[in-house]
Amino acid sequence: MAKKDYDALAKFILDHVGGSENVVSLRHCVTRLRFKLKDESRADTEALKNHEWIIDVIQKGGQYQVVIGNDVEDAFDAVMKLGKFAGASEDAKVADDEGKSLFDRLVDMISSILTPVIPLLAGCGIIKGLLAFCTALKWIDPTSGFAQILSAAGDSLFYFFPVFLGYTSAEKFGMNKLLGMAIGATLVHPTIVNLKAAEPLFTLFEGSPIATNVTTTFLGIPVLMVSYTSSVMPIIAATFFGARVEKFFKKIVPDVVKMFVVPAATLAITVVLTLLLVGPVVTWASQLIAAGITAVQKFSPVLTGVLVGGLWQVLVVFGLHHAFTPIALNSLMVQGYENLTCYMAAVPFTTMAVVLAVYLRTKDKKLKSVALPAAISSFFGVSEPSIYGVTLPLKRPFAFTLVSSAVGGAILGMFGCMRYTQGGLGFFNIPAFINPAAPELDMTFYGVFIAIGVAMAMGFLLTFFFGVPAHATARNVADATSDVGADGQIKQEVFVAPVAGEVVALEDVDDEVFASGSVGKGVAVKPSEGTVVAPADGEVTMLFKTGHAVGITTASGAELLIHIGIDTVQLNGRGFTPQVKAGDVVKKGQPLVTFDRALLTSEGYDDTVIFVVSNAGNFQDVVRSQEAAARTDRELLAVLV
Repeated sequence: MAKKDYDALAKFILDHVGGSENVVSLRHCVTRLRFKLKDESRADTEALKNHEWIIDVIQKGGQYQVVIGNDVEDAFDAVMKLGKFAGASEDAKVADDEGKSLFDRLVDMISSILTPVIPLLAGCGIIKGLLAFCTALKWIDPTSGFAQILSAAGDSLFYFFPVFLGYTSAEKFGMNKLLGMAIGATLVHPTIVNLKAAEPLFTLFEGSPIATNVTTTFLGIPVLMVSYTSSVMPIIAATFFGARVEKFFKKIVPDVVKMFVVPAATLAITVVLTLLLVGPVVTWASQLIAAGITAVQKFSPVLTGVLVGGLWQVLVVFGLHHAFTPIALNSLMVQGYENLTCYMAAVPFTTMAVVLAVYLRTKDKKLKSVALPAAISSFFGVSEPSIYGVTLPLKRPFAFTLVSSAVGGAILGMFGCMRYTQGGLGFFNIPAFINPAAPELDMTFYGVFIAIGVAMAMGFLLTFFFGVPAHATARNVADATSDVGADGQIKQEVFVAPVAGEVVALEDVDDEVFASGSVGKGVAVKPSEGTVVAPADGEVTMLFKTGHAVGITTASGAELLIHIGIDTVQLNGRGFTPQVKAGDVVKKGQPLVTFDRALLTSEGYDDTVIFVVSNAGNFQDVVRSQEAAARTDRELLAVLV
C-alpha cells in the first residue's frame, strides 16, 4: 500500500460526508472518526467504504462512524485542519474529570496547568543556576551587561509567572486564554507592585506568618496587598473563578455586544475580587503551607532527607511525585528557596550508579544493552527506563537504590542544602543549589556533591557485590513468558489477560469492526472486575484521552490494543480513571485503567473488554488460550514471530 496522504484522505472524507457544512461535530476514538452530521443521507457511504484507506463505515447511535484503524489520529488532525473545525468542547473537558477522586482531580488540574511551563521553567532555572555558579567563582562580574541581560532572561518566567499560568490555567478551565493572561498581567502590573510597597494604613495579622499590609482601599474597602510577582496559586484560583464569571456573562450578554462586553466585565470583576478576597486568602494558604514545610524540615532536616530521598522512586512508580511539584514551586516563590523535593537530588545519580553496577556485573548481552542507555538517561534525570527496565524487575537493585538515596537525602539535610531556583533534571539540577545571596560557595552547595558521591558509591557497591543474581538476564528483566532463540531474538511472546472475567470469542463481540478482525486479531473478556492491567511488559504508546482505550508496544514489537466497552467513547471519560500515561514503561500486571462497571451498564453500554494485536500481520500467527475464564495471572494470547 502506498504511503498515506492524510490531507488527500481528509478531503475525500469531507467531500463524501456532505462537506464540512454538513458536519455538526467530529470526535475520534481509537479506530474511527465519529461524525455527527446534519443530514446523513447526504453522505456517500458506499464510496467511503470502497476507499482503500477506510476499513468500514458504521451508522449507529446518531453517529456516522468512519473506521480508519490505528492511524485515526493522523486522519482526525487532517480532517479538523481542512474543515477548520473547533477543538474539544468545554463540556468534553469537564467530563474528563468525572469519575475521578478529589485527589486525582486536584493532581490532574495542577499537572495540566504546570506541565506546559515546566520545560521553560527548567530552562530559565538553568540560566539562573549557571549564572550564580559563574558569579560565585568570580568568573563574571554580576554588574556587567552580560550578566544583567542573562539574569533578565533567567528571571523572565519567574517574575511574570502569573501571566504564563494565566494562559495555561485558562486553557484548563475553558476560559479565553488571552483573558487569563490579562488577569495575570494585572497582578504583576507596576501599579499593583507599587501599591504593595507603599506606606501601610494598617497591618492585618501582624506578627504572624501571614501578616499583610493594607496600603489602599477600593470604594472604601481595605485592599490586602500581597505580592503576586512569581506567585503560583493566586492566578490559578483567579482564573478558576474568572472562567465561571465569563461563562455567566456569555449567557446573559446580547450577541451584538458580547465580543467586547464579556471580556471587559470578566476582567474587571475577576481582578477586583481577586485583589479583595481570592488573592489574599490563597496567598495566606500558600504561606502557611510553606511555613509548615519549613517547620517539619527544621524539626529534623536529616529525617526529612531520609524520607524524601528514600521514598522518591516509590512515588515515581505510583505516579505520585507530580503532587509535589506545586508544593516545591510554591515554596520557591513564597520563600525564595525550596527545602523539600531538593532532598531527591541524589536519586538519579544513585540510580545511574546502581544500573552501571548491573551493567558491569551481568554477563547477559541483552541486559547490558538495556542497562547502559538507562544509566545515561538517569544521569540526565530521567530514571524511569532504569526503574522499569532494570532495578525494579531485579528487586534487590531497586531496594539498594532506595536505601542509598535515603542516605544521600540525609546528607543533604545535614548540610542544610536547598534549591534556590527551579533547575533542570539530573546533572542540570546541581546549579540550582547555589545561594545567589551568599558571598561565596559554602557547604550548602558542596554538600550536594558529597551526598551524591556517597549515595552513588553505596548504591554501586551494594549492587555490584550483592544485587545481581547469577541468573540475571534480559529475559528475567523482561519478566515475560517469551521464547528466545539462540540468536537472541524473541520467537514467541505470551500475554496474560488484561482483565479477569469470561472469555468471549472476538467474532461474537457486538461491534462489527472488532468482530470482523479489521482492527486486529485477538479475544474479548466479559469483565468480572473493574481494573485493566498490562498483559505484558512494554511501553504505553497510546492512551485515549477518555481513558476507555490503551495501547502497549511489547518487546516483540506487538502492538496491543485494549478497548474497554463498546461505544464507551461517548461517555467522555466518565467512569474511567487512567493509572498511566502515554510514554510510561509498564510491567506485566501493572494497573493501566480502572473503570466503573456499574456506571457503564447503568448507562446502557456493553462493558466487554476487547484485547487485540493490532499489527497481527507482522507475525506468523496470533493464538489464544482455550480457557473459558480469563485471569490476569494466566496466559490468554500469544504471538508467533
